Amino acid sequence: MFKISQRRISTDDPPFIIAELSANHNGSIKRAKESISLAKKNGADAIKIQSYTPDTMTINSEKEDFIIKSGLWKGYKLFDLYKEAHTPFEWHEELFKHAHNEEIILFSSPFDESAVDLLEELNTPAYKVASFELCDLPLIEYIAKTKKPILMSTGMASIKEIEEAVETAKNNGCSDLLLFHCISAYPAALKDANLKNISYLKEKFNIEVGLSDHTFGNTAAIASISLGASAIEKHFCLSRALGGHDSQFSIEPFELKELKEISTKVWESLGSSKFGRSKVEMQNKVFKRSLYFVKSKNKGEFITKEDIKRIRPGFGISPKYENQIIGKILKKNVERGDPVKFEFLE
Repeated sequence: MFKISQRRISTDDPPFIIAELSANHNGSIKRAKESISLAKKNGADAIKIQSYTPDTMTINSEKEDFIIKSGLWKGYKLFDLYKEAHTPFEWHEELFKHAHNEEIILFSSPFDESAVDLLEELNTPAYKVASFELCDLPLIEYIAKTKKPILMSTGMASIKEIEEAVETAKNNGCSDLLLFHCISAYPAALKDANLKNISYLKEKFNIEVGLSDHTFGNTAAIASISLGASAIEKHFCLSRALGGHDSQFSIEPFELKELKEISTKVWESLGSSKFGRSKVEMQNKVFKRSLYFVKSKNKGEFITKEDIKRIRPGFGISPKYENQIIGKILKKNVERGDPVKFEFLE
């Protein structure tokens, strides 16, 4: 368990729901602020942005290495994509203030040291490391030295790469760490979600684990709760109809509200890992089977198999004592319909 701001992150608490704004502001700070407000209104615990410029992500090159060959952004030059999609550094202070006013947690994914420095100036409560940056151990080291919580996505990573990232974070001052199971496909197919990795990561690393989900809808996100996810991150937009680089695999406000409500109910339904019966069940114990007299008998008589029966309700002694009761002598009169009690017997 750890906290981001005053919000506890653990499987003993409702799932921490993060709305990822990413590029869904479509270049408009007004839309970014509206997204923050609607994320809060529809149940998000936090909203996350991304802190980079095209120059901190890549170089402006026409070489084939820098051209996207497939997927949602096929044909884009990396530099041009990041130029269109980035959240300008000069917006950050205003967005943090707006989130504060809306009483929603805002934090970010930094993509280089200059972004970390900016976020530290704005007193970000936490950091996210994107899947593509999990291999950037110098960046993780720099973030960890802030001693703030780090949420790390594990898309595409080998176990060794995850181990290296976790070790780097812990060795440089990060004591509050969460791993996101993530499939780095945009969008990801539901059949490829591989949610059982959540259980594996929890057992392997003994830290909090969540889901950074790029599938359509909320199915995978809701299912992840039963596997131990304590946080869920979904890309969020005002409307997919508005378009944008991430809108195709983003959820809209009504879907965010649904995610919050259903994931909380699923979490509540899990209960405790310690075996026990609920209070509502205890009230119904009276309808379990027990031993009852089906013939009236007098004091001093022997009880025969025909005198008793295993029936509902459950006010008599357990059916497992049936053979022990047969042949016993009554020390009081009983009527048909009386429960069998040990104190009735000699």
